[in-house]
Amino acid sequence: MRLYDRTLTSRLMLGTALYPSPAVMRDAVVASGAEIVTVSLRREGAGMGQNGPGFWDEIRDLGVAFLPNTAGCHTAKEAVTTAHMARELLGTDLVKLEVIGHADTLQPDVFGLVEAARILSSEGFKVLPYTTEDLVVAERLLRAGCEVLMPWGSPIGSGLGLNNRYGLRSLRAQFPDITLIVDAGLGRPSHAADAMELGYDGVLLNTAVATAADPVTMAHAFRLSVDAGRMAFEAGGMEARDMAAPSTPVFGQALLA
Repeated sequence: MRLYDRTLTSRLMLGTALYPSPAVMRDAVVASGAEIVTVSLRREGAGMGQNGPGFWDEIRDLGVAFLPNTAGCHTAKEAVTTAHMARELLGTDLVKLEVIGHADTLQPDVFGLVEAARILSSEGFKVLPYTTEDLVVAERLLRAGCEVLMPWGSPIGSGLGLNNRYGLRSLRAQFPDITLIVDAGLGRPSHAADAMELGYDGVLLNTAVATAADPVTMAHAFRLSVDAGRMAFEAGGMEARDMAAPSTPVFGQALLA
């Protein structure tokens, strides 16, 4: 998977929130095979966030790359300021850009998103915008300087899977050469496989792993599903049919009177 100038072996990225402990989070990241993990600067910036004071110690030893996000930001100005803080703290130009526009669904504010993406791209950030599957918004984000798009599967933390398969399929078809990563709403490994079978380059998830009864095993399950979905896409799956079609040829069979 290609993220700007970085090539990754794993197509799964994992969030670091909501785990029962930093140690469980660490083991889940290892089991997932993820090479990039997302961190919220607002939550963990002081090293005393939701995961506790051992968070940074646990994660720095993994050898994975940080993808700071601007979670919780509701304006372009907030998101840009948070991205600057993240670059200073973590020493990375990568940023998962979130500008939230709706409190209940956590749907992106696409107007603020495009504005923030344009500002950050001009300042040398490598922006991964959390967006919708809207084709016009996608085009605006690409013009703003983004080289990766992260459309939602469904609302963050909902576990509903792919709510708009038509829209996601259309986005993939419209931008065949752009790295597309499904972000948010994936609740089961089958949802991740579904996204990969549509031809998406990767998935990013958090809640489905972190809140599972066994986060480590669930992380491994998602790893397998992402690999299986990608293999199926590359192999070329059969198209759905409205009618039955026999798998055993009828030509040459004996006719019984």
